[in-house]
Amino acid sequence: MPYAFDPELAAALAMMSAVDVSDLAAARAAQQAQLAAAVAAADATGVTVTELRGPGVPLRLYRPAAAGSEPLPAVYRIHGGGFTMGHPDVDHEINLRLCRALPCAVVSPDYRLAPEHPYPAGLDDCYAGLCWLAEHAPELGVRPEALAVAGDSAGACLATAVTMLVRDLGGPELRLQYLDSPALDDRLTTPSALRFTDTPIWNRPNALRSWAAYLGEGVPGSPDVPVTAAPARATAADLAGLPPAHVTVMEIDPLRDEGIDYARALLGAGVTTELHLYPGTFHGSALVRHSAVARRMAAEEVAVLGRALAW
Repeated sequence: MPYAFDPELAAALAMMSAVDVSDLAAARAAQQAQLAAAVAAADATGVTVTELRGPGVPLRLYRPAAAGSEPLPAVYRIHGGGFTMGHPDVDHEINLRLCRALPCAVVSPDYRLAPEHPYPAGLDDCYAGLCWLAEHAPELGVRPEALAVAGDSAGACLATAVTMLVRDLGGPELRLQYLDSPALDDRLTTPSALRFTDTPIWNRPNALRSWAAYLGEGVPGSPDVPVTAAPARATAADLAGLPPAHVTVMEIDPLRDEGIDYARALLGAGVTTELHLYPGTFHGSALVRHSAVARRMAAEEVAVLGRALAW
């Protein structure tokens, strides 16, 4: 189906690889090769990158080299990948940029993936890693009172679910949840989820497979899926007391409407929330880094996180 993409994004589509998680092993291998090349080419000048071992989950810490041991605010940024793919390398360039621009520490958890490790394994890893970060903040040069959690796509689902666990089980106070193109609804019944069956990067078939991998075959759409697995199912009571949120959605994306609905639900629960829809965009448009709209997205992320972590 033809879509009214932003002209710069449309021109880049011919050079972008399709994502098809029907053959997960092949998709993972292709992504690994792409990431290896991207990480090798990334400019890490001025940033110290350290691999850490949290409580059972590897963590990657980015710090501005010029900051020395000075305690810094931190962004706990969770990578996407449909719950089934990915690694901190997915966000390597973004994390380097945030680290320099804010400046701040950035921490990325290497959480377990489905279907080998279905819900709640990945979420448990992300929550444990955040708690470990706060507990070890002094030795890591992090200000535990100045933390934000962020993620895109499945990473945004995990990010907002982490805020629920922090509220209910205890953990560091979070100043912001930054949710970029969040995957939140296993039911896939929103108008955008039903309409966008052949969109680039992410589409309805991929979404169906990812939720089946994360929750188990036959579970998506059933009545008893927990809100920490699919936050779109949350009631106002489930959302009350969560940290302020910033939600971004792409116009031509099956996940668009669930992000909009979640932002409205947060507002209804009394959570300060900002929502931004980018016209002419598809899921993963930020990958076209030279485009004007991707540059706007990047600038907004820096500005929003910077405001949240400054007070």
